[in-house]
Amino acid sequence: MLVRIVGQAPIAATVYEMERLRCNLCGEIFTAPTPQEAGGEQQRKYDETAAAMMATLRYGGGMPLNRLKDLEASLGIPLPASTQWGIVEEVAQLIQPAHDELIRQAAQGEVLHNDDTSMKVLSLRREKLREESSGERTGVFTSGIVSTQPGRRIALFFTGRQHAGENLSEVLERRAAQLAPPIQMCDALSRNLKLPAELEVIVGHCLAHGRRRFVAVAENFPQSCRHVLEKLGAVYANDALARQRGLSPEQRLRFHQQHSKSVMDELEAWLQTQLAEKRVEPNSGLGTAMTYLLKHWERLTLFLRQAGAPLDNNVCERALKKAILHRKNSLFYKTQNGARVGDLFMSLIHTAELCGANPFDYLTQLQRHTKELAAAPAQWMPWNYRQALDRRGVRLDCR
Repeated sequence: MLVRIVGQAPIAATVYEMERLRCNLCGEIFTAPTPQEAGGEQQRKYDETAAAMMATLRYGGGMPLNRLKDLEASLGIPLPASTQWGIVEEVAQLIQPAHDELIRQAAQGEVLHNDDTSMKVLSLRREKLREESSGERTGVFTSGIVSTQPGRRIALFFTGRQHAGENLSEVLERRAAQLAPPIQMCDALSRNLKLPAELEVIVGHCLAHGRRRFVAVAENFPQSCRHVLEKLGAVYANDALARQRGLSPEQRLRFHQQHSKSVMDELEAWLQTQLAEKRVEPNSGLGTAMTYLLKHWERLTLFLRQAGAPLDNNVCERALKKAILHRKNSLFYKTQNGARVGDLFMSLIHTAELCGANPFDYLTQLQRHTKELAAAPAQWMPWNYRQALDRRGVRLDCR
């Protein structure tokens, strides 16, 4: 196999100039026929691949529209930012059924991770002063929810006033009633836990959050922090070994009970002794870290009692890097509609990445099969859309 890599513009354009000739006798003008590859007047000026590339760069790679405009202009291809926005907004409406189905299937997950990060939406910030006087919530957040099932992960993003727990509640409203309560993995912030009583979940807290508290003060309390970090490191080593062996959730639970429970029991006793015998100042950084672990010990050790319970919420925090990348590069969304479009594309793109699918090809094929998508959206998810294309004899083309 030989591979030759060439550079090219992210979005390329081909100009077709048809010759026109005038008859000297009658004055009639004759125009050369349009080449077959040009597609004729009925074909869209912007191909599906162009829209897919804009969305992938914007919401998958964090490139603002004005930067893509400047890059394309330097390569001799004018592409105004307003034109780009009009295209991705139109595409978002066409592929909305895929996003709706993604939310429905995420609600059926066995483990749902949730967390949020701050975000700016200019149209909401204009209402801030008025809402401050009325005592209503003024913060704006992007919530990330990652739903996991055997062999599948789904990432969802929601931007607005609601916290992660409230957005998770709306997702779980679509959960099938006959399914067992899912595991909810999050940190100990109360805004991640705002679920109605009728939505039963098994709550576990992120062990990595507790670990980071000791990492932050390790320079001031090296011996004590090292003891805690070594114990937690042994637990993470056991978890990595369970994944390496391909253990089922039930086998993984028994493995942790056999090898990790004694480690965690010893750590809990040690923490209680340090505080009870006043070897640590409770209000110090180390005392606060110890208190946090003991206060949430039951939920931090859910993996010792519940099959399938993860150790931490890292998968959701990695997903939120998509939103953080947008915040760093583009700074804000202008309107709530812009945030909705961004959430849709980030959900589809990151879910495709989690499933090992090609986000660019996935967005392209959704546009080319909008009728089939509307009729049967479950067949056009990132993990199975290739089977739908194979049934139609469509080959993969990522150019």
